[in-house]
Amino acid sequence: MKVAILQFAPRLHSFDSNVSKADSLIGQLSLSSIDLLVLPELAFTGYNYPSLDAIQPYLEPTASGRSTQWAIDTASRLHCHVTVGYPERTLATPFKNYNSTVTVSPSGEVIANYRKSFLYYTDETWASEGDKGFFFGSLGALGNVAMGICMDINPYKFEAPWGQCEFATHCVTNGARTVVLSMAWLTRLEPAELIGGVMKERPDLDTIMYWLQRFEPLVQAERAVGEDVVVVLANRCGMEPGRLAGVSQGMDDSGEEVVSYAGSSCVMKVRNGEVQIYDMLGRAEEKLLIVDTDSSPRYMLARRTADGD
Repeated sequence: MKVAILQFAPRLHSFDSNVSKADSLIGQLSLSSIDLLVLPELAFTGYNYPSLDAIQPYLEPTASGRSTQWAIDTASRLHCHVTVGYPERTLATPFKNYNSTVTVSPSGEVIANYRKSFLYYTDETWASEGDKGFFFGSLGALGNVAMGICMDINPYKFEAPWGQCEFATHCVTNGARTVVLSMAWLTRLEPAELIGGVMKERPDLDTIMYWLQRFEPLVQAERAVGEDVVVVLANRCGMEPGRLAGVSQGMDDSGEEVVSYAGSSCVMKVRNGEVQIYDMLGRAEEKLLIVDTDSSPRYMLARRTADGD
């Protein structure tokens, strides 16, 4: 399977320019060169909206708005599956809003619409919890797929027991062979650490290791010999103005308060206690990452023993 992740830095209130940037970054792709293209959470609207009033102009009808149309056009043009995050408003009254992803088949058919189950603080200002639980389904050539969005891999409301790992357990219970996450994962790194020189191209390894911890049940699950699980983590990068839950996260060069995203999108292979990473992007790279899961991963992660070896 050939997977592409589009990591970029969408701007708030800039739908059209965000689409133009995405189109430019994926311009190198040709017909049937990939099987799956994954974009970040709220890919074309930006993420850090402080209220319902702020995001309301960008809410889209269920699997039929501008983001879905882009996915349909792109899937049809490239003849691949496309998953993109968008802010959903239901068509039936009473209206409900969800932080969602839509997935489109190579023929341009909508085959999945997933609503984020575990909400982050920012989501709670405008969205309801997903009403159908975490996604699992057979998606054509992709096989058995589990899908989530960002906060879904954390403990519910940061209150559930750490070891419960609800999303990873969902993946194991259902026998998922491909796991897809669209994300707007924040980082504690200062703005200068995200945009300075070579650091821009280095992944945020603390973030990647945290993601791995949240997939522990999947890592430890026993499967048939040679049966791998591919995990696709499609994060955004860049900064947005504002605070998080009323708390300042840092300042940019102009002295404006901003929230910052971790980038570090990657594709992993998991098999019975072993994790390999096919490839990963830097913390601030705006780039298309393409991996072939039939090839050898570039990195292998080894567990540290009790004596530190």
